[in-house]
Amino acid sequence: MLNLESAIEKIKQLSPEQQKQVFQLIEYLQAKPEKVEKSFAEVAHEFAGCLDSDIEDLSHNPKYLEGFGE
Repeated sequence: MLNLESAIEKIKQLSPEQQKQVFQLIEYLQAKPEKVEKSFAEVAHEFAGCLDSDIEDLSHNPKYLEGFGE
């Protein structure tokens, strides 16, 4: 397992240009927001109910339920 002391030793062995790249990578990772997993419902929430239709629920029509659960 990589620990802080061994990482520092490895970084010290790099060229100044490589050390600069390591530092830039660290800055990038610190600035990058954590990816948060969201469900489809959470992402599409703003679109819920945006379509006008007289049909409230497709399940009211038996045609849509044919073969369901078989």
